[in-house]
Amino acid sequence: MIMLRQRRTACAGILLLFFLFSCGSGQTPLAPEPEDQGEQEEQGVITPPTPPADRAASPEGLVMAGYQGWFNTPGDGQGLKWKHYELHGVFAPGQCSIDLWPDVSEYKETYETEFKYSDGSTARVFSSHDASTTDLHFKWMRDYGLDGVFVQRFVTNLKSKSGRRENATEILLNCITAAERYDRILCVMYDLTGMASGDSQYVKEDWAQLAGTEKLPESKQYLHYQGKPLVAVYGIGFKDREYSLDECAGLIAWLKEQGCAVMIGVPNKWRTLSGSATDDPKLLEVVKSADIVHPWFVGSYNASNFNIFQSIIKEDMTWCRQYGKLYIPTVFPGFSWHNLKGGEAPLNHIPRLKGDFFWNQIYYDIYAGAKSLYIAM
Repeated sequence: MIMLRQRRTACAGILLLFFLFSCGSGQTPLAPEPEDQGEQEEQGVITPPTPPADRAASPEGLVMAGYQGWFNTPGDGQGLKWKHYELHGVFAPGQCSIDLWPDVSEYKETYETEFKYSDGSTARVFSSHDASTTDLHFKWMRDYGLDGVFVQRFVTNLKSKSGRRENATEILLNCITAAERYDRILCVMYDLTGMASGDSQYVKEDWAQLAGTEKLPESKQYLHYQGKPLVAVYGIGFKDREYSLDECAGLIAWLKEQGCAVMIGVPNKWRTLSGSATDDPKLLEVVKSADIVHPWFVGSYNASNFNIFQSIIKEDMTWCRQYGKLYIPTVFPGFSWHNLKGGEAPLNHIPRLKGDFFWNQIYYDIYAGAKSLYIAM
């Protein structure tokens, strides 16, 4: 298992592992200066929390990542073509949605593309559908000390008639097999992005099947919290969403009725009802109904203005302690979606700075008292 203090040697492997589309170089950011040593000891943040003997018993002391598993290829048998590689239906030189090419040298199954390397050889990619892909990812998690993943299930896929739900479910089942093989942990995360009003019913139907027919929470690798299987729901409280806070509250209540603990993914300024968050005070009541608070910080800051969010994170933690909530912040190595935006967004928008940007977020979150970390994506 990975302890929160054991970071630098694992960073390089984690960056490669999740095929994060950004790169960087530039000036190294400064780590936050410790304040008062006595205050740190009083808050208990000098020594990171020790993971439970059964790591699936709680996310406390664990470092986990998001796992979207959303890449498909025409030859993988799913009929979803170049899903999440293509841009407007085309994956070819001059048109794609990725900013970095994956290193596929360790994959058992790869697929030809129209792209060529500088030596003229055909560039190949992987499909998330293949069990061998999932197996390799979980092997890397074991090798590089990552505890496990939150496997995302998009509501837009759950309601799809084109086989996307079946594809996502097969990938999830592959994750269970690989998690058991390599002793990693996993948890289901429902992503409400793109959900229409009333579509939370698809989440309920899906979890009922996963918990009933598939018996997912019974796996010894499935993450629990306070004795209950944990279910994460991302996308609560964003002001640009069609679905309401009342629908979100109803979904949280339903999951709790099923005997689950609930983690919710919220905007970066959820507590102050500002930024990308709704200004409806009802959001804070919805947050209080959950067990774990997980704010989304990707794209929110870079090395030059991270200090602004340091105070936000610290105040978030104070709020969560007051209301008895576990707080799991997001860390990310960098950000770029130049090709996804058709060239309208800058390439390498948030530089990695050779890993220092990532490292400094981790340093500060642990210093501030984080008991668990979520790596995007």
